[in-house]
Amino acid sequence: MESPSKFDSITCKELIHGGSPKVYQLKPKSKNIGTLKQMTLGEKDANTENKTILLLGETGTGKSTLINALVNYAIGVRWEDDVWFEIVDEKQTVSQCERQTSDVIVYQIFGFEGGALPYSLTIIDTPGYGDTRGAKRDAIISQRLYDWFRSEDGIHELSAVGLVLKGSECRLSDRLLYIFDSVLSLFGKDVKNNIIALITHSDGRTPRNALKALKDAKLKCAKDEKKQIIHFLFNNRQKEDRSEDFEVLKYADNTSMKGLSGFTRFLAEVEPQKLKMTTAVLNKRIRLEACIKNLQERITFLEMKQSEIHKTREALANCEQEMKKNKNFTVEVEKVYKEKKSIDSGMWWLVLYEGATCCTVCEENCHYPGCTIAWSPKYCEVMKRGHCTVCTRMCPVSAHVKEGWIYVNKTKKDKVTLQDMKEKYEANKAESESKLSLLERLEKEVKVLEMDKDKMLNESFQHVETLEKIALNFLSLSTVGVLDFLISKLGESNKTEMKKKLEVIKSQMDDRTRAALAYKILVDDVENANEAADFEN
Repeated sequence: MESPSKFDSITCKELIHGGSPKVYQLKPKSKNIGTLKQMTLGEKDANTENKTILLLGETGTGKSTLINALVNYAIGVRWEDDVWFEIVDEKQTVSQCERQTSDVIVYQIFGFEGGALPYSLTIIDTPGYGDTRGAKRDAIISQRLYDWFRSEDGIHELSAVGLVLKGSECRLSDRLLYIFDSVLSLFGKDVKNNIIALITHSDGRTPRNALKALKDAKLKCAKDEKKQIIHFLFNNRQKEDRSEDFEVLKYADNTSMKGLSGFTRFLAEVEPQKLKMTTAVLNKRIRLEACIKNLQERITFLEMKQSEIHKTREALANCEQEMKKNKNFTVEVEKVYKEKKSIDSGMWWLVLYEGATCCTVCEENCHYPGCTIAWSPKYCEVMKRGHCTVCTRMCPVSAHVKEGWIYVNKTKKDKVTLQDMKEKYEANKAESESKLSLLERLEKEVKVLEMDKDKMLNESFQHVETLEKIALNFLSLSTVGVLDFLISKLGESNKTEMKKKLEVIKSQMDDRTRAALAYKILVDDVENANEAADFEN
């Protein structure tokens, strides 16, 4: 019969390995909040302080072991207890390639305050980020973080953002830079002093190469009084069999305990950052991207309309005399129209959760893709003061729907008479315009479309300027794409000064962002090749 243990009160555990140490799998309560996953150990005390940590790093850096180490430290496990608890399910970690794309997991550790730590812990993990499953999947992971930061039941402050990397790193890989770029671009500048390095697989010595790699990458991190990046060391051998190499493993445990002690002391002393500016960055970035996406679709529609008008003018010029002689004489023209197209959407509690926010008056997609947290248009991030910030007329919320479809631009061939054309282009015209010829009205419609495009470019430029002022990592991968598109369109519209300003901003892109961009192109190519292969099969 086993002797009593100070951990007997932890009943949600299962022995998975005997020996020295005994290894137990913890069985926390699992809860899905929409697309989000929450694992909770213990019962929350509203009167107890909580510290929230976001961990970023590649698969294989020892991030799971670090999470387990933090949990063991909070529970009060020490070397002499000869026991080890795991909250991360290793079976899931091994089969990450089969896991759902929504697996941003939040671990909550409650009920152990007053022991090793005076506070409870919340740990946010981003498993499998930056692998060869592609940038589309990573965009979903970033969206899950958006959701956590903006959800009523989500995360509203951060004590630390931990950049997890091995002590042997001499250079940050393009993949790791891509991971850091993708997530750090979510934050406001106020989070800078909460970003630290967590060095795994450490031998206990100062990780000069890893610190130099972080410095060379020009990552914005917290610094100590010596201007060195604040960092903590961890070894990853806590659950190894102690029947061999006992002293070596004990030294490794001492390294981790020292790192855990320093890190948790940092958490106690650092000022947690309310995610107010981060939320502003998220909302501004969401509106910017929604604005640009909408602009791209509208410009495409505009150019299609211009083509329609051009062909109509040609048909009118070539056949007007024949049409006047014969009222039933028809010509074939290409007409542009909008059509609803079904999209994949998610349901939660019988409420549409993932979908597109669309304006039924402008017939435009105001927020798609990425509209996941809002249950209805009223709560969509592109809405402000009861009106949409994206659609052409900035229509009220009541003109919008959030459903499982989007508007797409379509064309069709149609045969019309001269009277049909006149009725189309003369309807609802003011008296001052009634004397204009049909050709003049067509010209005027083209100019109206150009003015609309001009207005949207101005709004997008203002979004970029605001985002640059508040974002921690403004020149992120998503922003570079936006800048390229805007620079091109501003050049076409002869907005020279705006174009030059954006070119100057883009020229400040450093080697870190270029490397991350190179990795994104690589994973996109792999993803596209896989999709093509699946299609052929």
